[in-house]
Amino acid sequence: MRSIRALLCALLTSTVILGSGELSGRRAPGFALPDSQLKYYDLADYRGKVVLLEIMQSTCPNCQVLAKTLDKLKAKYAGKVVVLAVVNPPDTQTTVAKFLQDSKVSTPVLFDCGQMSASYFKATASNSSMHVPHLFVIDTQGMIRNDFSKTPETKDLFEGLGLTAVIDPLLTAAPNKSTKK
Repeated sequence: MRSIRALLCALLTSTVILGSGELSGRRAPGFALPDSQLKYYDLADYRGKVVLLEIMQSTCPNCQVLAKTLDKLKAKYAGKVVVLAVVNPPDTQTTVAKFLQDSKVSTPVLFDCGQMSASYFKATASNSSMHVPHLFVIDTQGMIRNDFSKTPETKDLFEGLGLTAVIDPLLTAAPNKSTKK
């Protein structure tokens, strides 16, 4: 039974590593965005912690499921993992307030006019689509290590505890130290 669990864990980990998106492997673009109370959240304030950054829409059913999954992970990794959600128009303070009331999650929902999200998605005039939900996993050094869209292959990441296989190695990895002479 343990060997089956080990095999399943290894398969999940390899799927997660191989499944990371083309938007990974680069420094996370900085931002400072407000929530509905105009409290600003600056990505630089979370250096040293793993950041799970969800680009979402308040009326998206998959986004609602992911928000609950991320809230559970935030509780599991208390103090080590930060969860932030970002919405873009047409979301408003009203739609976000309803989302927070209905979902009962404690994740701050930040408002973007599109510029921050565009930088994460590497949007261009010929590639301007941003599909939600989309999850960016940012390591303790501020690098995007993984990014995921909702697909059948990523179901456990969005609806279960599959993200632990992504988060655990980031928390145990030694920070990169540059050796300048």
